[in-house]
Amino acid sequence: MIKTLKSFDLKNKRVLIRVDFNVPIENDRVVDDFRIRAVLPTIQFCLKAGAKVILMSHLGRPKGQPNPEKSLIPVGESLADLLEMPIKFSDDCVSEDAHDVTLGLRTGEIHLLENLRFHNGETTNDSEFSTALAKHGQVYINDAFGTAHRSHASNVGVTKHFMHKGMGFLVETELQYLSTAMQNPAKPLTVILGGAKIDTKLDLIHRFIGRADNILIGGGMAFTFLKARGKDVGNSLVDPAMESTAKHIMASARGNTKLIFPKDFVCASSMKDAQHTEIHQAGGIPDDLMGLDIGPETVESFTDIISESGTILWNGPMGVFEVDGFHKGTEQVALRIATATENNATTIIGGGDSAAAIKQFGLMKNVSHVSTGGGASLELLSGNTMPAIYSLEI
Repeated sequence: MIKTLKSFDLKNKRVLIRVDFNVPIENDRVVDDFRIRAVLPTIQFCLKAGAKVILMSHLGRPKGQPNPEKSLIPVGESLADLLEMPIKFSDDCVSEDAHDVTLGLRTGEIHLLENLRFHNGETTNDSEFSTALAKHGQVYINDAFGTAHRSHASNVGVTKHFMHKGMGFLVETELQYLSTAMQNPAKPLTVILGGAKIDTKLDLIHRFIGRADNILIGGGMAFTFLKARGKDVGNSLVDPAMESTAKHIMASARGNTKLIFPKDFVCASSMKDAQHTEIHQAGGIPDDLMGLDIGPETVESFTDIISESGTILWNGPMGVFEVDGFHKGTEQVALRIATATENNATTIIGGGDSAAAIKQFGLMKNVSHVSTGGGASLELLSGNTMPAIYSLEI
């Protein structure tokens, strides 16, 4: 059993919260605060309950060395603006000064620790580093779903030092949608997979063959499947090493789950040539062109299936959506998912590029759930063990 945030008496307690503030920063400013906003309910609940809040997170991969470009100072400024209150900050997460600041906190105050990965002990799950982190809190809360598939000091090692430990509202919601909802989904269940590589989605595909009614495959990974079927894909992205795997997947799906591939593609000589595009049927792409988005026939067939679905899980874009001209397939799929949500379907966006696409098209609030963790959502949906979640069990 994992305790939820409301299970604890937080009054006058030092609550150490692992958050995921690994957000994009440009010119010392946060440019996408989605992950910061996602953890606000947990922080605000703790403050209202009379807690003293200590926040810890990583940012990027500084490889165990202090790096001003990977400092959490801009994150602290963004958080202070969102909460409309001052925040204390320490430039070393386990220094004596940092511990003194924590011990001096008053009820309703927040202390943000500097980037955990300025110390190698974070990623190696070092016991001494875990012990030093644990000194900050009396209650431990993990609300960093994006790192739940990692076994690090701040989400696994530190838990051994707490009698009182549990999950925040964000992790609770992620588990609700990515685990519980998938155990008995409203039918038909449609899984939409895109992106460039098959190998990163293998566990997910194997788990849902026989469970999903439909698996729609778009993006760059579609071309490896089409090539394995003997289709001519021109100069499109293909992973030759995965062709035999693609054949095996298609064989195992027969009679269990409908695997549905694109009928046509928006093609160009390269992703830099969005001004000169042509529509070609799957299997008929000229040698000097590559498919960079699903075509109009595919959009129609995919969106028809989405409209008839009771549960929709989407992981991976349908094309190079970041480039204007190759975005329409992904946008139309996103719009139809939003419409399905209005019609009471459960719609789950599996983080990463899919979350970026939903945000780009202004549909973040028009789906049931957008995961904050790309790799973590894949691992959980694939049925793999999540070390940081397991470590919260009591």
